[in-house]
Amino acid sequence: MAYLNPAAGAARQGKQTAAVVNAVAATAIAAAGSTPTKAEYDALLADVNALRTKLNALLAAMRTSGQLAP
Repeated sequence: MAYLNPAAGAARQGKQTAAVVNAVAATAIAAAGSTPTKAEYDALLADVNALRTKLNALLAAMRTSGQLAP
């Protein structure tokens, strides 16, 4: 959808960002006791790292399409 740029007085065409697939389902579960086990912590860490990777891919796609400053 085009919009009017009042400062320049010219119409600009928006660009579409490249597709980034959805994040997979979380693998971490609630801790069984008051202190998480190493396995519970590692599962949460893996989920956070996967989401970080997805977020970085989305930001890179937005920069490539010009929707976000480099």
